[in-house]
Amino acid sequence: MTEHRADTRHREHSDAFDPAGSTSSTGFPVAPGIDPEALRRRALDALSSARERTALLTDSVDDGELTAQHSPLMSPLVWDLAHIGNQEEQWLLRAVGGREALRPEIDGLYNAFEHLRASRPSLPLLAPAEARTYASDVRGRALDLLEGTPLHEGGRPLERAGFAFGMIAQHEQQHDETMLITHQLRAGPAALTAPAPPAPADAEGLADDVLVPGGPFTMGTSAEPWALDNERPAHRRDVAAFRLDTSPVTCGAYLRFVEDGGYRNERWWAPEGWAMVREHNLAAPLFWRQEAGQWLRRRFGVTEPVPDDEPVLHVSWYEADAYARWAGRRLPTESEWEKAARHDPASGRSRRYPWGDEDPTPERANLGQRHLRPARSGAFPAGRSPFGARQLIGDVWEWTSSDFLPYPGFVAFPYREYSEVFFGPGHKVLRGGSFAVGEVACRGTFRNWDLPVRRQIFSGFRTARDA
Repeated sequence: MTEHRADTRHREHSDAFDPAGSTSSTGFPVAPGIDPEALRRRALDALSSARERTALLTDSVDDGELTAQHSPLMSPLVWDLAHIGNQEEQWLLRAVGGREALRPEIDGLYNAFEHLRASRPSLPLLAPAEARTYASDVRGRALDLLEGTPLHEGGRPLERAGFAFGMIAQHEQQHDETMLITHQLRAGPAALTAPAPPAPADAEGLADDVLVPGGPFTMGTSAEPWALDNERPAHRRDVAAFRLDTSPVTCGAYLRFVEDGGYRNERWWAPEGWAMVREHNLAAPLFWRQEAGQWLRRRFGVTEPVPDDEPVLHVSWYEADAYARWAGRRLPTESEWEKAARHDPASGRSRRYPWGDEDPTPERANLGQRHLRPARSGAFPAGRSPFGARQLIGDVWEWTSSDFLPYPGFVAFPYREYSEVFFGPGHKVLRGGSFAVGEVACRGTFRNWDLPVRRQIFSGFRTARDA
């Protein structure tokens, strides 16, 4: 099935770093009393975890596959590998450490805003061995820098609370997710394997949806030390009462929409979505096909039956919106999603995650490429929100109805190209992360965004209705 608009620039937040823009004196406020040494250990763990994953994604295929472009929507894997090293050099070694450039001649090659993904194979990119050596050299110097950089609250904005190190760890994990998308798009046998996620023990008894009472809550953050600019500042929002699906919409539920003629009935679709369906003759989510009366999907080189009880994956915003209309419901707003995921009605405060302030664990959320697929609907009871919603973190990115817009009081930091240039009605917000997201790049305030046509991303959704 042909993907829509392969020549359109894919959203590449955290790709086009400009250290010249890192001189903002605004910086970010952080929670008082943060232990610099604890932050240093956290930064080391985050950087190391990201690099282990990068190695897995790039060592699992040969050099020919690293340099090939598996889809015009994506870069060659070797581009991502060297880009990771180049951004780490620019932000940590040069901007934080004040060191001379190691490879200034390659900066332009790995600037995402200078070259569309479809054109990157024609660039004089570093060969796989050279890219690995470069990224490794940068990392060794960056770890030395981490040891000697003060991370106290009164330091320079990029250094304060280790922000630049956290930003780079998130950047690498975001590119690891991008490379995992490339693995999904590549042809041929599987190059990656992973165990199945745990099965929920009590899913049969779960209600279809949960009630989130109306009232104000705190959205965003002013205290999370590594939160990015579009997550800031914390502010009050008032949300009317609504009901939200307990878990993301499943493949089985979505299949009923497909078999009811959902892709043949214009009434469910936004005009632009209907045009997409007609132009590309869409009939099901990306990677699905029907064969001998059975629906199959391709997942990382393996063809398998579509699982009824797993969250649907690889659907665009238009498809999610059409399903919600067909079901007599709607997509939640971004504010509704965050209230359902973070608000604690007992204390009136907003948590870092649905389950509390503690970091994710394998018992709470499906993250970090641990399982290479979403868990079954209703999984991870230890990760449920106070309202009873499950799988709000991990498994699938969840489309919301909201455009990507700044919060009141937004300040671009450390550069406009991370968020500000994408604000407006052209991009829709996704929340919650997916099984492909690294823990450092996923929290209750984290905001993702993309074009409403995107299907190659690990996107799903849940629906809502007014209470």
